[in-house]
Amino acid sequence: MNAQMNEAGKKQDQPPMSRDEFEQALRAKSAFYHTQHPYHIAMYNGSCTKEQIQGWVANRFYYQISIPVKDAAIMANCPDREVRRHWVQRVLDHDGYDGAVGGIEAWLQLGEAVGLTREEILSEEHVLPGVRFAVDAYVNFARRADWHEAASSSLTELFAPTIHQNRLDTWPGHYPWIKEDGYQYFRNRLTEARRDVIHGLEITLDYYKTREQQERMLNILQFKLDVLWTMLDSMTMAYELNRPPYHTVTDEKIYHKGLFA
Repeated sequence: MNAQMNEAGKKQDQPPMSRDEFEQALRAKSAFYHTQHPYHIAMYNGSCTKEQIQGWVANRFYYQISIPVKDAAIMANCPDREVRRHWVQRVLDHDGYDGAVGGIEAWLQLGEAVGLTREEILSEEHVLPGVRFAVDAYVNFARRADWHEAASSSLTELFAPTIHQNRLDTWPGHYPWIKEDGYQYFRNRLTEARRDVIHGLEITLDYYKTREQQERMLNILQFKLDVLWTMLDSMTMAYELNRPPYHTVTDEKIYHKGLFA
């Protein structure tokens, strides 16, 4: 404990990173992005079963429907009109507007393309407790944190365009049973994520000036990475190791439906 406190003190005593150094420190966090998780690696390699793909899609849907809630919370705490005018586009991208179906609907189409029904996805019956807890922790952080910190936590988007392109490049060959019209979400995010990164990175690089602030921001980004990694840990237990919650006492999915979120 003392060693950790001493290390934290040393970092605070250091001069702040330059803008370029801070950006590179943020980008270096890509080493811990969930693309490195064995579950993701298996999806890219084509070694996932249909159940594992379906489980990932069904559980990620809970993340997808929570993103606009998270973004609305950031705007609710933000007094800067110009920031809100930019940030609201994220909500529209997911919820849809002006005839565009939006990311949530596109994800439902992905679910149908992998063989799930719309009803079972919307029911959240497949959402594992660990996934729900992780996503709820992220949304609750956005509600309670300073809006700058909540906005900056979204910077895992720095690493997102590559992940979407990899899915488009590898999935059609590995999983020919997935219907082609299910890939529209990934295509949309190639441009949306890049646009969001520019705005989120600008906010982050402008706001965090002291070394203590910069180190805190790196820790916040690590928290978001922890959320994404933990989600895949839960799916690994359920769909690879066949040890979903309560597997020792029942085969039923008796998971709670988010009554306490």
